[in-house]
Amino acid sequence: MSARASVGRGVAAGFALLIAVTAGAQEPPVGQVNIESKSVALGVGVSWGDGTLIYEGREYPFSVNGLSVADLGISKVTATGAVFHLKSISDFSGNYVAAQAGAALGGGAGAIALRNQKGVVMQLTGTGTGVQLTLAAKGVDIKLKQ
Repeated sequence: MSARASVGRGVAAGFALLIAVTAGAQEPPVGQVNIESKSVALGVGVSWGDGTLIYEGREYPFSVNGLSVADLGISKVTATGAVFHLKSISDFSGNYVAAQAGAALGGGAGAIALRNQKGVVMQLTGTGTGVQLTLAAKGVDIKLKQ
């Protein structure tokens, strides 16, 4: 088996597991998030600063604190993902904890599923060389900006 085929199977299995756990494989996402960090502290939790939620055709800026990357020397990390079970924009802010363990997807990507106290689920994929997304012990704090 070639390395490319092995990585491809790993990516497919990781995404299938994330979708099955977070959305029950039946529900379409109701929104999308984009998060970007322009500087990452070495080996410690990272306050990612800014993100954008796209929900019902509108963009909502938010801040993220508590999401870490397991790599040193990264100057820019991005994460994108789907949002599930969001019924009202007010339900988006909160403390998110792991809905499942993070998955290494290969090809410089890592994935994690997060759920907040109101049942909102985010399925994030981070990109960058060797990026693996991890959570701070207390979870990830997300706040919509005014």
